[in-house]
Amino acid sequence: MEIIDRLLNARCLRRKIADSRDRLYGVSLAWCGDSAVADDLVQETLMIALQRIHQLRDTERLNAWMYTILSNCWKQHLRRMRPTIDIEDAELCSDSDAEAGSSEQEIVDHVRSAILKLPNGQRQTITLVDLAGFSYAEVAEILDIPIGTVMSRLYTSRHSLQKVLVNFRTSQQPVEATYLRRVK
Repeated sequence: MEIIDRLLNARCLRRKIADSRDRLYGVSLAWCGDSAVADDLVQETLMIALQRIHQLRDTERLNAWMYTILSNCWKQHLRRMRPTIDIEDAELCSDSDAEAGSSEQEIVDHVRSAILKLPNGQRQTITLVDLAGFSYAEVAEILDIPIGTVMSRLYTSRHSLQKVLVNFRTSQQPVEATYLRRVK
């Protein structure tokens, strides 16, 4: 009976891993900005997770474990690519001026572009907290950084995005001021 329970548990975990593909893809796309690279990162993450499923000690931590693998795959990808321009030196500004009455897709593209201009650490942190919904402690564990660094990166990235997006927002139709704050 114990063997059957183990097999059913393993099958359930494999299904959960496969079902997390869309969320992993969304975060991966936010990190890299290229759908082909994002898809490759997710595929690599899923492959590693399925191969190493026996290393997962606590099934309640499956999500954090998967994002840790994704983060490691992203770091390996960056090491392989060796970008010619340091992302830290890139200016965080937009040369384009949005037209009045832009479509929702234009807004999404503008925000995505602004996020892609953030330094890698800030981009990872803000997407894990705001897009994937992880707590500060979980993000600290996933990225293997102190929780204070998570908080600092979130503040800096949100402040940078606010500066970039304020010009875009003022060119749009007036929107009622709504401020959200996530404290975890």
